[in-house]
Amino acid sequence: MHEIRISQESVAKVTRRAGRPHPYDALDPRKTALVVIDMQNHFMAPGFMAETPTAREVVPNVNRLAQALRDMGGHVVWIQNVTTGTRESWSTYHEFLQMPDRAAKRYASMEDGAEGHELWPGLDVRAEDMRMNKRRYSAFLQGSSDIERHLHARGIDTVLVVGVATQVCCESTARDACMLNFKTLMISDACATDSDELHNASLNAFYQNFGDVQSVDEVIASMQRGIEGA
Repeated sequence: MHEIRISQESVAKVTRRAGRPHPYDALDPRKTALVVIDMQNHFMAPGFMAETPTAREVVPNVNRLAQALRDMGGHVVWIQNVTTGTRESWSTYHEFLQMPDRAAKRYASMEDGAEGHELWPGLDVRAEDMRMNKRRYSAFLQGSSDIERHLHARGIDTVLVVGVATQVCCESTARDACMLNFKTLMISDACATDSDELHNASLNAFYQNFGDVQSVDEVIASMQRGIEGA
């Protein structure tokens, strides 16, 4: 599990701007979605190209938050990265930022239906949850997925981002959700990446400029306050 370090500088900056250290300290869970990013075999299973061992460690926290949100009337969305249909539309990334052998492995691993595309088996996915593919780092980028329309149709205005990798697809998704006017939180102990340094740099950057960062326990308490104040 990551050692989480939110700097006093970050807390002070947010408090000066928002008047309190957690801008979203009371949330309506009925208008909240847990967006679980890329917790699939390509990023979690031993031996896969993008394996992130820490992602396996946060699975219990993801499952606990998902069930708490369901119990309070919220919605869970499992996002899976897919390479199907991206060979032309995202060719620059694969041709210039990946060696040819790595690009080929990435394409093959996350094709729709491939083993790397499948969700990690330890996740508690329920029938009432939504599963959705995305074709870019951010789920909210135009053309990446249908998540914005899906959430608006359910009356959701708040997004909790968890998953892997913290500073890549999680932060990209969270920043775009903020830009699209969702209240957006990154959940510090339910995101994972390759090192504490990368994890904390991402959380602090997001917290200072785009939204809130809370732990699983903190966000559950924020939702309980939201219910009590309704």
